[in-house]
Amino acid sequence: MHEKIKSTLEKIGPLDLSAMKRVQERLDQLTKPQGSLGRLEDLAVQLGGIRGEYFPPGTRKKVVIMAADHGVTQEGVSAFPSEVTAQMVANFVNGGAAINVLTRQGGIEVRIVDIGVASDLDLQEVTSARVRPGTANFAREKAMSRQDAEKAVLTGIDIAREEIASGVQVLATGEMGIGNTTASSAVMAALTGYPPSMVVGRGTGLEDEKLAQKISIVEKALDLHKPDPKDPLDVLSKVGGLEIAGLAGLILGSAANRCPVVIDGFISTIAALVAVKMNPLVLNYLVPSHLSQEPGHNLLLEYMELKPYLNLNMRLGEGTGAALAMHVLEASALVLQEMATFGEAGVSEKGESAAVEDLPCASRDHKFE
Repeated sequence: MHEKIKSTLEKIGPLDLSAMKRVQERLDQLTKPQGSLGRLEDLAVQLGGIRGEYFPPGTRKKVVIMAADHGVTQEGVSAFPSEVTAQMVANFVNGGAAINVLTRQGGIEVRIVDIGVASDLDLQEVTSARVRPGTANFAREKAMSRQDAEKAVLTGIDIAREEIASGVQVLATGEMGIGNTTASSAVMAALTGYPPSMVVGRGTGLEDEKLAQKISIVEKALDLHKPDPKDPLDVLSKVGGLEIAGLAGLILGSAANRCPVVIDGFISTIAALVAVKMNPLVLNYLVPSHLSQEPGHNLLLEYMELKPYLNLNMRLGEGTGAALAMHVLEASALVLQEMATFGEAGVSEKGESAAVEDLPCASRDHKFE
């Protein structure tokens, strides 16, 4: 493993329990019944544990979209041709995609990264970090070399560090890559042991016959390459995707720098799984945005013991669910800072504070060691 990846993993620490206690104490003094804002309060405590103090409202927030192509599209696993990846990247640049609309609404910045688009992009607004022009067709050969997988992870780590150094205080994962639900399903099956028939979905809208073919391709690829479930980099190199590896690195870099990272849908959560398998403490820094309609996503969230904040029957990707969940994160920070306490408002209070160790977000690292 590359030394920078090792040092990043070693830098990831637990949540700050003393800060979480201070946040909980303030929440319990606010003019409301204790716990009555439910998961908004849990999120405020988690964010306090990440930051080491009250998480401020009005922070800079950015969605990082990793774009890459997949050789497995040669097997007909997507309803759209691979050329759509580059076309959608251009759409992001032009501001015409769903992610552009939703980030504009929330005052959220967007960074687009070409980490493995097959065709050449001549777009100044896109960060050029191409490891290779798409993965190979993993139905027939390994998706990429281990070195390529490591390079993609390192790219994500570096981007997280750059963004946080520039003043971004919340990062979110976005992706674009025709064929990436196939790669994500293969990675999930390899790392969790779930059979492909349970995790492979319709992606961009496959009919029944094509869905059966997609399941069969994932099954055969796993049998062909036998990825090691104890070695996430091996799994990535054999059946993964460059954007998945890049997002895993972004998540690792965020956690190492004590920055919350809002996770989008199925593909993004697969990247989170890879990061958590590399260091279980990563789980403490994840904010799961929404429940995708991809069948594997609910299973994956349950496996990781994460509960999404939204359920809107979305399945687009791009970071759209994460952009919407940024509003929830902002609301949590605002409640903590702007609500009056009983003492400030002159309102009689009743009740006792909860113990920090009893909170849902106090520890999440028990099953991934």
